[in-house]
Amino acid sequence: MQQKAARRWFVRGRVQGVGYRYFAQKSALNLGLRGYTRNLDDGRVEVYAAGTPEQLDEYAGLLHQGPRWADVHGVTQEEAALERHTSFEIVG
Repeated sequence: MQQKAARRWFVRGRVQGVGYRYFAQKSALNLGLRGYTRNLDDGRVEVYAAGTPEQLDEYAGLLHQGPRWADVHGVTQEEAALERHTSFEIVG
């Protein structure tokens, strides 16, 4: 069994109101990741995901692209503690 890891990303740019959270959710589910995404009050989107390091690396690349209508200016990534999630949800 592959070791699980978790990461948290903070995405800046035109990422609210453009389907970014739905893109993040669909991409995560396609990769078999668990976690959540939510809008932050400062205009960023927070994304938390748990999976294998390889899954998380692939996901990070997708988060830098975003959906067609988004304009991603930057993504900050940090290691995160493993949390228990049964799926990947949009919260908040």
